[in-house]
Amino acid sequence: MGKSTLRRRLPAFAAGLASLAMATGIAAIPAEAAPPKVDYVALGDSYAAGQGAVPYTDPTCYVSRRGYPAIADKLPGLELTNATCSGQIVENVMLDVPSVADGTDLVTVTVGGNDVNTMGVLGACMPAPASQACAQSVAGAQEKLTDGSLAASLASLVATIQEKAPGAKVVLTGYPRLFAPDQPFAPVANPLADILNGVIAGVAANTGAQYVDVATAFDAHGIGSTDPWITFDPTNPTDPANFHPNGNGYRYGYYDSLRSQGAFRLN
Repeated sequence: MGKSTLRRRLPAFAAGLASLAMATGIAAIPAEAAPPKVDYVALGDSYAAGQGAVPYTDPTCYVSRRGYPAIADKLPGLELTNATCSGQIVENVMLDVPSVADGTDLVTVTVGGNDVNTMGVLGACMPAPASQACAQSVAGAQEKLTDGSLAASLASLVATIQEKAPGAKVVLTGYPRLFAPDQPFAPVANPLADILNGVIAGVAANTGAQYVDVATAFDAHGIGSTDPWITFDPTNPTDPANFHPNGNGYRYGYYDSLRSQGAFRLN
């Protein structure tokens, strides 16, 4: 009889608890809320597109499934518009700004290397570092890096993005040093990367954008290192993957740098 009474009283007790919870404003624990949607637009050149890391979703622009925007697209709530393309200079990227809608939350930009003809320098200097063609290419790149023209173009690009999407966070990335320090061309190429990164960082500081350093992550992973994150096939010097990050470079060099430096945090 005692057990039967207990069984009859349990439903009434549970109902009483439910009434108490409603009266005191205590609700059942809701399911975990979905992360807020983040509209993300990626702009830039081959280092933004992911050239060097097959497979490509767009073989014309060398947009890769392993590029840093595609990796970031897997973050919960993030929705990517990928407007990157190999060969872009700042002027080209300016034409892509219409991809940035008014409600865009985040814009990443990797551009500037082609403006100073980085690949032209490599093409002239790798076969003959002491040649006049190499010297002229390096001098031309240095002039573009130091005469203020690249900085002015980048600043104008950032201002245009900010005008198009006033609430967006704008992130400018740098570039890696391509060669391990003991490689013959490192004394020429790596300082150019450092100067280029300094220009980009300066523009970010002056425009309210964020600069993300990737060169540090690539340390010990340049061409000629024991674990290179940069592709170079000396048997095929015209391979379009040459002098671009491989999958590890985009994953651990670019994406991890962006994430660890807070590029994807909006508050």
